[in-house]
Amino acid sequence: MSAVNTIIIGAGAAGLAVSAYLKQVGVNSIILEQSDNVGATWRKHYDRLHLHTDKRNSELPFVRMPKDYPRYPSRNQVVGYLESYADHFDLDIRFRQQVISAKRTGVQWQVQTQDALHFAPNLVVACGYARHPLMPVWQGMKTFPGKIIHSSEYKNGSEFKGQNVLVVGFGNSGGEIAMDLYEHGARSNISVRSAVNVIPREVLGIPFLSFAIPQNLLPARLADGINAPIIRTLIGDITKYGLRKLPYGPVAQTRKDKRIPLIDIGTMKLIRDGHVKVYPGVKKFSGSRISFESGKEAKFDAVVLATGFRPRENELLPDAPSAFDEEGTPHLQARSHPFQDCFSAAITFHPQACYAKSPSKPDRSPG
Repeated sequence: MSAVNTIIIGAGAAGLAVSAYLKQVGVNSIILEQSDNVGATWRKHYDRLHLHTDKRNSELPFVRMPKDYPRYPSRNQVVGYLESYADHFDLDIRFRQQVISAKRTGVQWQVQTQDALHFAPNLVVACGYARHPLMPVWQGMKTFPGKIIHSSEYKNGSEFKGQNVLVVGFGNSGGEIAMDLYEHGARSNISVRSAVNVIPREVLGIPFLSFAIPQNLLPARLADGINAPIIRTLIGDITKYGLRKLPYGPVAQTRKDKRIPLIDIGTMKLIRDGHVKVYPGVKKFSGSRISFESGKEAKFDAVVLATGFRPRENELLPDAPSAFDEEGTPHLQARSHPFQDCFSAAITFHPQACYAKSPSKPDRSPG
C-alpha cells in the first residue's frame, strides 16, 4: 500500500507528461503501468510505423527529441525517447501493475491492482484509446479460409507477399499498412465504409500541423475554409478514386467527430497510380469472396482489420458510469461533470493531458 498525492494510470506519452509536469511543481505522483515498459502501445505497433506528425510538434514538455532524429521519428525512436524521458525525470513507475478498479472513498481515490492497494486524493487516467482492439463481425466471416488479423497484430507485409490483401479502414494505420503491403509485394486493397477527409503531411516542406495548431483559436468553418484550397491543390479530388468526402472539413471533423483525418504520407499516390485499389464498406463474407456495400465482390487471401480501438476506461471506474460515453471514452466536458475530480488524458502522441484536481485543494493544474 502506498500514499501519494496523485496516482496516474498508464505510462504512455500522456501519463509520463503529467507525472513530469507534477514533479516540476513539487507534486509527487506514481504511475501504475500494466506492462513491463513505458510506451507499451508504441512497442506493439507495426514495424513501419513513424510519427505522422513532426517531432517538434509531438515532443513532450521540457525535453526535446534528439537532434539526430529525423523529422518524423520511427516507432523505435519514439520508444527510445519515452524511455529517456522517464529516466530524465526519474519518474516513479510501478510496472506489472494492472489496475482492476478505481473508487472514490471520501476524499481519497482507492486504486486496486492485482497485488496492491493505492490511495491518493487525485487520480489521472491515461490508459489511452488503444486499450481494446475493435473487431467488427460480418455475416459469413467464419467461412473465410485465409488469415484475418487486427492491425494491432500486424507487424509487416513480408508474410503476405504475392497475396491479395484487403485492409479494412482508412485511418492513419490503415493507410500506412496498405502502403506497407504494397512495398512487400502484396496486392494491396483498402475498404472505406465512411466519408473521409485527407490532409497533406506537409505544405512546401512545412509540417501541416504547424499551420493547424494556430488555427485552434478559429471557428472550425473558418479554419477549414482557409485550408481548403491548399488541400485541393496537394491532395486533389479524392472522389475520383472511389472515396467519399465528408461534407465538412478536417478541423470540423476533429472537433465534431473526435476523429483524426488521414494524414497522407503516400497512400493517395499509390491509389492514384492504381497500386492500391479502393473498395466501399464490407457487406459479407462467402468463403474467400467478400461482398461490398456497392454490390461489388472480389476474392482475397487475407484481411487486415484497421478498424481502430476502444478505450473502455469505464471498466476502471465502475462507480462513475455517467462520466463516459458508450465506448468508454470520458466525456470531454469533464470539468462540469459530477465526477470532475477525475479527468482522462488524451493519448495521441501529442498529449492533451489533464491534471485531476482535488476539490479540497487549490487547482495546481499545469494546463
